[in-house]
Amino acid sequence: MNRSTPAIAFPFPLALALILGCRASEDGPATSPDGGIPTCTLTAPAPFATGLTGAILLTATAADDVGVAGVDFQVDGADLATVTSAPYQTTLPNTAAYASGQHVFRARSRDAAGNASPWSQAVVSFGGAVALPSGFNLGSVTTSLTNATAMTVAPDGRVFICEQGGALRIVKAGSLLSTPFATLGTTATGERGLLGVALDPAFPSNGFVYVYYTAATPTTHNRVSRLTADIGNPDVAMPGSESALIDLPTLSATNHNGGALQFGPDGKLYVATGENAVPANAPLLTTTLGKILRFNADASIPGDNPFVASTIGLNQAIWARGLRNPFSFAFQPGTTLMHINDVGQSTWEEIDTGASGADYGWPSTEGPTSAAGITAPRFAYGHPSAPAGQPGSTGTFLQGLAIVGAAFDAAASPWPSGYHGNYWFGDLTGGWVARMHLGSGNVSTFATGFSGLRALAFAGDGSLYVLTASSLQKITHP
Repeated sequence: MNRSTPAIAFPFPLALALILGCRASEDGPATSPDGGIPTCTLTAPAPFATGLTGAILLTATAADDVGVAGVDFQVDGADLATVTSAPYQTTLPNTAAYASGQHVFRARSRDAAGNASPWSQAVVSFGGAVALPSGFNLGSVTTSLTNATAMTVAPDGRVFICEQGGALRIVKAGSLLSTPFATLGTTATGERGLLGVALDPAFPSNGFVYVYYTAATPTTHNRVSRLTADIGNPDVAMPGSESALIDLPTLSATNHNGGALQFGPDGKLYVATGENAVPANAPLLTTTLGKILRFNADASIPGDNPFVASTIGLNQAIWARGLRNPFSFAFQPGTTLMHINDVGQSTWEEIDTGASGADYGWPSTEGPTSAAGITAPRFAYGHPSAPAGQPGSTGTFLQGLAIVGAAFDAAASPWPSGYHGNYWFGDLTGGWVARMHLGSGNVSTFATGFSGLRALAFAGDGSLYVLTASSLQKITHP
């Protein structure tokens, strides 16, 4: 994820709402049988208050043409208190129960008829040096990885980990196996190498493992291959089982290779490609670079891809375009929701919502935009040096230079209910992990202190794996 220049990404409507400190409820105001929708304003803490520690007093004003029945207060999308009479105030007992960094307070009022005001909110920053929320634990699984790049978790709990030099490693029962599942012949110059891994939806029965790596012959290019686990020893690939499925265009620069690949809820294989440091590649329908590609499991091209009728050959696999370096993406389990992390250039890091035929704007736009025909990011954050006036100019305290680690957690898990169904991401240089509450769109800091962060993935038991260049760590909740 070489950054010749910084980058950032944040959807303008959400950023504006954050700056104003008020946004509509995810449920929308209810129809008012009594003639009026209540109003509510969160009066403390102030938007973009920074360095908050200890107990935090929340206050709000509320009004209704008939009468206010109560004011609901939330922190990071989780209920904090409901106050039924003025003065409308409550207290967050201690910021030490949360990781240091960004958090979001919200308040809304309700009347006796059940009508609700829009949420009024304040994005703030907690001070101190708390690395994890109260009740969560961080444990080390292995510290013996060499320039790890990506991972995926098998249904049986094994973790498949890519090392840039070509080794596909396995962590099994909490230990890193000494023998790689496979070693791909690759070139690891710059950002090239073994960059992505995905398991076939029928992996338990067919043993198919898909990998994305840089092949050196006949020209240097990125390739998607399929490996098959050995029936006698499923911790290694069957010798000679590699089948080269997709050979992408010849590379020039060593950076912006993308590399993420996953099967979607439709059973299709989605592949993320960078624009190879040639921005003009991203919007073109004459190259697969700077795109999300969509294939059948056998690498044939689905007939319902959006550009099948207007392209030829491999370009018919283009599903979405206008991306710079989509190093990671994820699908929410049980839904069709897809989020794409696109590493930016000068100002913004983006989270884009995946959509067939979408154009995400690179290089004509970067970050928040209202440009016609461009799908604006759902969320974006700035580089430390740009844009000016942060966090007010971005609507967020989060900063970094390379967005990584796309993961959705399950709708039900051992974690507290406020964490269920969130979207998780991090930043390679910032070293933090954040989560997006999908209902409200609020983003809060979850964990900090990861050097060389690369990827995130949820295990079947609900724990969160955090991959860095040299280690695999695991966050659990009792």
